Amino acid sequence: QVRLVESGGGSVQAGGSLTLSCAASGPTADTYCMSWIRQRPGKEREGVAAHYRGGRYPYYADPVKGRFTISRDPANDTLYLHMTSLKLADTGMYYCAATPGACTLIAGYYRYSGQGTQVTVSS
Repeated sequence: QVRLVESGGGSVQAGGSLTLSCAASGPTADTYCMSWIRQRPGKEREGVAAHYRGGRYPYYADPVKGRFTISRDPANDTLYLHMTSLKLADTGMYYCAATPGACTLIAGYYRYSGQGTQVTVSS
């Protein structure tokens, strides 16, 4: 069983930066894809960024390309999402997710997810 615990959310002004962390425990081996998924107010969950440990490139959703960076520290199995130039539209609950196999930005594809951490961007 994979357990994921997010942290690092908070309130920030538009244009600011925030880094989310996700501590993973359980069998998140090299064959797992790990990602960040968000749910904005009134919207369905959407994939934001995904990282496959054995892969060469991370995946990003178009709205966050160039602003968000996903990274993974294999030493302590922690996933990060560094967010810059934050916009009001980035407000939402951010979830860490993991699943065995290939990476995707389809939110419903992931077998495991955490409880989420809230990100609020204000003007």
